[in-house]
Amino acid sequence: MLNQLIDNFILLTNDASPWLLLGLIIAGLMHAWLPSNLLKKHLGKGKSAIVKAAFIGAPLPLCSCGVIPVATELKRNGASDSATSSFLVATPETGVDSITVSYAMLGPLFAIYRPIAAVSSAIITGFLVLTDNGEFKKAKEDPESSSCCASNSAPAPKKTSCCSANPTPPSAIEKTLSGVKYAATKLIDDLIVWLMIGLCFATLIKTFVPESFLLSYGSGLPAMLLIIAISIPMYICATASTPIAAGFILAGISPGTALVFMMAGPATNISTLGVIKKEMGKGVLMRYLVGVAVSAILFGLGLDSLLAWQNINIAEQMSHSHEVVSPWLAYSCSILLAVLAIRPLRKLLLKA
Repeated sequence: MLNQLIDNFILLTNDASPWLLLGLIIAGLMHAWLPSNLLKKHLGKGKSAIVKAAFIGAPLPLCSCGVIPVATELKRNGASDSATSSFLVATPETGVDSITVSYAMLGPLFAIYRPIAAVSSAIITGFLVLTDNGEFKKAKEDPESSSCCASNSAPAPKKTSCCSANPTPPSAIEKTLSGVKYAATKLIDDLIVWLMIGLCFATLIKTFVPESFLLSYGSGLPAMLLIIAISIPMYICATASTPIAAGFILAGISPGTALVFMMAGPATNISTLGVIKKEMGKGVLMRYLVGVAVSAILFGLGLDSLLAWQNINIAEQMSHSHEVVSPWLAYSCSILLAVLAIRPLRKLLLKA
């Protein structure tokens, strides 16, 4: 059993690490290149920010771990709680890579229905978070957010401000390197604890909750609720969830129930939920969970109804899968992530 736990932990870490590193790099480049006032303008308060965040996040090839540093940077640079929540749902639930895999394994209907469900789920969740009056109160009390570079009517009295004008602006290479360094140091330090907790929970679920346990509950609302309960703490990316969902369908679970897994699994895990609580509070966390769960079940029931109405058999359209990331790349990313997470090793790497 111990060997199985270790093997599953390594397997899940390899699945997560390439996308997490990609997310860290994107977040670092955003920190270096995107001005905070631009993010505030498009992803600040208001209903339009929720819709924009959903459509911005939907095509990005980031999983439920990779999206965490990007969403954290969005939030810290002025994005509202509702827009950040919308981005957190849309990005891991779908993407260009997962759509193509869905088309190859589950057919054209799934490839169309899945991104529509993901974007809609993100918008619904964002609007649920928007109903939290605390977001508007916080905006009134602290309209300039916590960013040290937020615009202020009063000029900075000293040149020690982080936004002080430099006599020579940094070059493109310097800005890029500073963003990568930010991602590899401060950002990973802020997230690594919750990421490790999430991977450990996912390992326990993968080891002690066999697929046969899910299949014994069949389909319909009870099965969907069970899928939701199991999906919340586990780690699975949108692309990797597709072959698992295909296995469920072949084993007899309805496509709608499989869709619930494909939506709730990537959008929720212990790491994501921990960061949401830390950055946005318990109220946003509860609304986030309700939005993801209710949306997944509604679209799952809707898919089953659509298939029954049109008399479509998804199982007949399915094919076999293949590895998304090569093993050597996955192991390399895991090792690099471990080195960055351990400060003494990281200092040696950055000095080299």
